[in-house]
Amino acid sequence: MYILIITLPLIGTILAGLFGRWLGGRGAGYITILCMLTCFLLSCFAFYEVALNKAITLVQIGPWITTEIYTLHWGFLFDTLTCVMLIVVTSISTLVHIYSTEYMSQDPHVARFMSYLSFFTFFMLILVTADNFLQMFVGWEGVGLCSYLLINFWFGRIQANKSALKAMIINRIGDFGLALAIFAIYTIFQSLDYPIVFAMVSTYSNTVISILGLDINLLDFIGFFLFIGAVGKSAQIGLHTWLPDAMEGPTPVSALIHAATMVTAGVFLICRCSTILQFAPNISILITIVGGLTAFLAATTGLLQNDLKRVIAYSTCSQLGYMVFAAGLSSYSVTVFHLSNHAFFKALLFLGAGSVIHALSDEQDMRKMGGLVKILPFTYIAMLIGSMALMGFPFLTGFYSKDVILEVAFGHFTIEGRFVHILGNLAAFFTAYYSTRLISLTFLRSVNGSKIAYEHIHESPFKMALPLFLLSFASIFVGYISRDMFIGLGTDFWGNSLFSLPTKQPMLEAEWLSSNIKMIPLIFSFSGAFLAFFHYIYSFEFLFKLKTSTLGLNIYTFLNRKWFFDKVYNEFISQPLLQISYKHTYQNMDRGLLEFLGPNGISSQLYFFSLNSSALSLGFIFRYLFTMFVTLLSLLFIVNQWPILFSQLNIILIVLLSFLFILFSFKK
Repeated sequence: MYILIITLPLIGTILAGLFGRWLGGRGAGYITILCMLTCFLLSCFAFYEVALNKAITLVQIGPWITTEIYTLHWGFLFDTLTCVMLIVVTSISTLVHIYSTEYMSQDPHVARFMSYLSFFTFFMLILVTADNFLQMFVGWEGVGLCSYLLINFWFGRIQANKSALKAMIINRIGDFGLALAIFAIYTIFQSLDYPIVFAMVSTYSNTVISILGLDINLLDFIGFFLFIGAVGKSAQIGLHTWLPDAMEGPTPVSALIHAATMVTAGVFLICRCSTILQFAPNISILITIVGGLTAFLAATTGLLQNDLKRVIAYSTCSQLGYMVFAAGLSSYSVTVFHLSNHAFFKALLFLGAGSVIHALSDEQDMRKMGGLVKILPFTYIAMLIGSMALMGFPFLTGFYSKDVILEVAFGHFTIEGRFVHILGNLAAFFTAYYSTRLISLTFLRSVNGSKIAYEHIHESPFKMALPLFLLSFASIFVGYISRDMFIGLGTDFWGNSLFSLPTKQPMLEAEWLSSNIKMIPLIFSFSGAFLAFFHYIYSFEFLFKLKTSTLGLNIYTFLNRKWFFDKVYNEFISQPLLQISYKHTYQNMDRGLLEFLGPNGISSQLYFFSLNSSALSLGFIFRYLFTMFVTLLSLLFIVNQWPILFSQLNIILIVLLSFLFILFSFKK
């Protein structure tokens, strides 16, 4: 059963990819859906057996890398954290597969698309079930590859090419950091298996290493590079610019990337390595601050975006910031709880956005929409539920995890805890504002689109409506059903899969906060929603006057242009590097030094010298013997006098340069 969970998506990938020509788009869709649905049902059995009955399972297939000092096996670890991720990944992926068969039905390459989706899921399952760091890295790189293939699925579009390359290149930075962390882990612990590494971590808690004259805590060093890997995949501030541009792929891809696979990999890595990070307090502080800044930056950027999918993408980035700073505060259970809740309502939002775009003939600009509440009532209800869950409306799924994260931040009673509590509440205000703005511009305001688009508008067909209905149900009830099991006070649900030191238990403080503190996120959310509704329904003229003022235009430009991160990267990093690469690496090195040492320089001169020296060969044996004798004496002299010659490198350099000068002069 456990091996089938891993291999079923791969079987679907192979059948749809290699035999899609004969199966057709519909046949490939049915096969991949059947494989994913079976995988989801088996994941439910695994969740019951492992998470609920505490039967942690380790499946080892066979040796992968065998050396004299270490043997690495293909192994799959099924603990509570893995099984929760399996439920999230397989359920969302199954619904996205069903949705895609209708959404992509007119595309001539449906079989290839379904194959890519299953391949994406397969690598994500490899990532979350791996029992060692190297196997996890295989899944880590695999989801990066599949994200490139899916973002660039419509490869005839230049913008899709650019976005896919941007995602790949930026993620390479994070991947390099994770690779360095894996090298360091093997060097120190002489193993890459999770149980062995995590069991030995505490013995190195006070170990200090010296790098460039600086004394650095060993676990801080490892934790830093682990976090760099998470920053790349989970789009934290600095390496977040690829995530909004990933919207160039088909909408089902966006739902899968943002809800269950790519971006959750970094958060999963942080939670999986909780044992290491608990003994790296400085890195935990860094994680907290970076997560808080990401939540605030993405929320403010999403305020004034006009692309429907881009607004939802920035909300993903903001919610990832919440997850990361909760992990930095040692609340790993709350982090995974919010990750699982977020997956359902974020998939609902993206698939709902896909229904709107599909109905409006691929129109994505919210300013060209409006009046859809009467034409697309089912889609409106679905997106309203998703938006309310996102903003933390009481008793919906997002409310049970998002508010707890802010309570944990306040209950941490540290500077960084108060810092992210303030930023988190501001981000909650902005999240409610842009969520209500999205609903208002898309559904509630008067019609502002083209007549052609509205003439052919239609509600979602059954295959697109079914995933929306199921995700709406999950966005309402999942948080309530799973709260006490995941983060209830005293729950032993997580067992040893998540680790926190006894001195780092902010959930205990959060439980006993006053009601006034707990009401702050709710007040901020309601304030943002009410203000956005008032502005975009009753006071649109005020917004126009504000935007056309000098201050308003500057603020609008700053936020709409994404805090100018792309501009800074292009003008101060990318372009200077390209100039250096062209002028120095290409002109001076490739065309200069290497060609001088190669075909156009020394090589040609040596060839010319060899042609001229052949004139010395006149066929006399005594001349050959004399040449061999002189060469042998020269070699013996060099070997015996090598220490003296080596100490006089400047003399050797002068002799070589003189020899080259003579050759060039002789040729001329």
